[in-house]
Amino acid sequence: MKSYDLLVIGGGSAGYAAARTASDLGKRVAVADGARELGGLCILRGCMPSKTLLHATEVLHHARKGKTFGLRIPTAEVDMKALHRWKVKTIREFADYRVQGLESGKFDLYRSHARFTGPKTVALSDGTEIAAEKILISTGSKVSSPPIPGLAETPHWTSDDVLDLDFVPESVIVLGGGIVACELAQFLRRIGSKVTLIQRSPHLLKEFSESAAAVVEQAFRDEGIQLHTGTKIEKISTTTDGVSAKFTKDGKTLTRRAAYLFNALGREPNTGGLNVEAAGVKLTDAGRVAVNRWQQTSRSHIYAGGDVCGPHDIVHLAVSQGELAARHAFGVKSLKPIDPDLLLSVVFTDPPLATLGLQEKELKERNIPFLSASYPFDDHGKSILMDATYGYVKLFADPKRGGLLGAEIVGTHADSLIHCLTGPLAMKATVYDLLRAPWYHPTLAEILTYPLEEIAEKLS
Repeated sequence: MKSYDLLVIGGGSAGYAAARTASDLGKRVAVADGARELGGLCILRGCMPSKTLLHATEVLHHARKGKTFGLRIPTAEVDMKALHRWKVKTIREFADYRVQGLESGKFDLYRSHARFTGPKTVALSDGTEIAAEKILISTGSKVSSPPIPGLAETPHWTSDDVLDLDFVPESVIVLGGGIVACELAQFLRRIGSKVTLIQRSPHLLKEFSESAAAVVEQAFRDEGIQLHTGTKIEKISTTTDGVSAKFTKDGKTLTRRAAYLFNALGREPNTGGLNVEAAGVKLTDAGRVAVNRWQQTSRSHIYAGGDVCGPHDIVHLAVSQGELAARHAFGVKSLKPIDPDLLLSVVFTDPPLATLGLQEKELKERNIPFLSASYPFDDHGKSILMDATYGYVKLFADPKRGGLLGAEIVGTHADSLIHCLTGPLAMKATVYDLLRAPWYHPTLAEILTYPLEEIAEKLS
């Protein structure tokens, strides 16, 4: 039996970060990853391929709007095979870099699946047995298939299939209204598919505010996406020329048909086959690996990071969790747990939606006093001249000293604008601190000064 200081199960964002950190601390590390390809969800089937495609179709969308700006662009259409080649090439570069890191020799890499045989031992699918003083579970997530009648029997796509398309589907029914569903529904619509999106919750993007979701919903409707929110999906069926979805909404039964079906009803922790019971590792009711603030599971020498434990499936959070777990496991001093009040989230729809820190609903639930102010993009010079007027910026601050508590931006370039505030929030800056900084005119970032000024006036 081979022995290590740390065994990492899963070589994605959290696992790789933990392995690298522990190796830099001089520890003997092994990584077990039995996936068909190395790289993890973000690089291979998540962030990077999706954003490659979304950027391409955003360029396409702007080209089609050329007439608005007095530009003559006779035709603008997608070449799916060429776009597919560009995506494959781009992602290959990212994946190759990750593979180089995993195969660098800084730790032992086993291209096998791992299964616990005890609290400190695992068996690999290649027959190798490993003992480790510390273990990190970072096996990620997988597509969820809820028990909707007919779904399992009806041919359907997952996000993997949509990201790998090399043709324009005539029509698609999208089940779900989360981040993946929304981003890829808009992608499908912009390449030319007729898209019907069916969401069970009252509004899209249920983890975000209703007002922010409403902005995205309006943009979707303006682009021709058929939205059905607040539904109960009754049955999915195969038809002679595709699929059908039967659902109820406002007491009425509706049926919609399309050539293809895309199941985007979420993801679930990938713990199957790990045999966590043998290690004494407990799962939450949602099936995630339960962890404390140091990423320790119910067995203190076993840690978890990334999508398998959550609470949010976000890459930068997974990296931080992996690094924190490795440092805590080997006694690095003066560590601080990850601050949940600094949570940063982005949805890459158009317009994008970004949130930072505490949001209005959470502030009210925790009885935290706050001031808020907002400003719309349709009254801001730079966004008007860009014809990008959907949405608003909204800030939350402490009513005593004006300390920034959180922000919500839904509008053009929200994914970048939110970063004007990440540093200030982490440094506990006030609205006065932010207003002392120069803001260039005319820029999109300048829009943040208006709610800052409004909060400052309320404080005076």
